[in-house]
Amino acid sequence: MTYLLDTNAFSALMKGDPTVVGRLRAIAKPNVSIPQPVLAEVAYGIARLPRSKRKAALTKRFTLLRDEIVHAPWTDDVSEHFGALKALLERRGTRLEDFDLAIAAHALSAGAILVTADTDHLSIPGLVVENWSS
Repeated sequence: MTYLLDTNAFSALMKGDPTVVGRLRAIAKPNVSIPQPVLAEVAYGIARLPRSKRKAALTKRFTLLRDEIVHAPWTDDVSEHFGALKALLERRGTRLEDFDLAIAAHALSAGAILVTADTDHLSIPGLVVENWSS
């Protein structure tokens, strides 16, 4: 079983959420990954903060986790999943942010379970999601 962390799951991990940390520890390291859009969203969130001890601590934690967790590559297959998903949801009149779609496309491409606290928001055909939040 492989798992892909979305932005809110990665953020919970950065905060040390005991449920997320515990679930992560129970899974072999190569079976968990983070897609580049998640890294971009977290980097953006940190960059928006004013210089402070909090920003420095978050940057340190982000770097540590970013360097420890496998990155899911953005491949041609991910791009094809993204395009198909965006077109499908558009036909249905459903709007989803592009980064959310990109993260879902990564999970679908890898055949991974997407870990998120936002299970209703990511109701996408074929996408398997788990909520690890406490």
